[in-house]
Amino acid sequence: MPADPVAFAALALMVLAAATLYSSGGHAGASAYLAAMALCGVSAAVMKPTALGMNILVATIGAVRFSRAGAVPWPTVRALLVGSMPAAFVGGLVQLPSRAYLPLLGALLLLAAARLWLPERAGPRRSPPKTGWFVVLGAGLGFLAGLTGIGGGVFLTPILILTGWEVPRRTAGAAVVFILVNSIAGLAGHLSGAHSVVPPRAGVLAVLAVIGALVGTWIGVHRLNALALRRVNAVVLVISGLKLLLEARGG
Repeated sequence: MPADPVAFAALALMVLAAATLYSSGGHAGASAYLAAMALCGVSAAVMKPTALGMNILVATIGAVRFSRAGAVPWPTVRALLVGSMPAAFVGGLVQLPSRAYLPLLGALLLLAAARLWLPERAGPRRSPPKTGWFVVLGAGLGFLAGLTGIGGGVFLTPILILTGWEVPRRTAGAAVVFILVNSIAGLAGHLSGAHSVVPPRAGVLAVLAVIGALVGTWIGVHRLNALALRRVNAVVLVISGLKLLLEARGG
């Protein structure tokens, strides 16, 4: 963690803001936490476990609140997780050339963000596909989650909304549960190597992430309308897409 108190305070504020923004749209903020820690000079050895730990805390709060509000489509989520959990493990084993992969993925996220920013077209919702298709979709998203090191909700959200398979609020509920399970699996795999130790001051960041999640999920469940939720998700996609493009440029 940054030794400079000013730098640590800046990191803490960024974590609080990210947890609030991301959790309001059904996300947990791993990509934003990683970007903030990179900006503040946190060593790579502690970035991933710290981000995943905060991701689990934020996603747990989100999952509980969206579930209590009846905003989690459990049959869809269960089918997605059946495919995603083993695929995420496999994806984590694959190393692709960053100069080829990251720019493409970043560009796709920015395109999805542009579409989400626009008001949803009027008309009836589309019937979701059969369970088997969600298992296949979960496998693909889990594989992407393993490749990128984030929970995968950033990929799931635009698919469920743009296809018309779910309304924004239930999409947020599905995404946060999806993120929670994939983050737990990712952290368990990382800790099994016993190569890193989370520094004590990460607890301060965890507390701020929890506070942000409590505020953000309350906003997402009770206050944001459908268009606002879409635009929150668009902001999430823009942040993640730009982060991937910057990483590719730096690599």
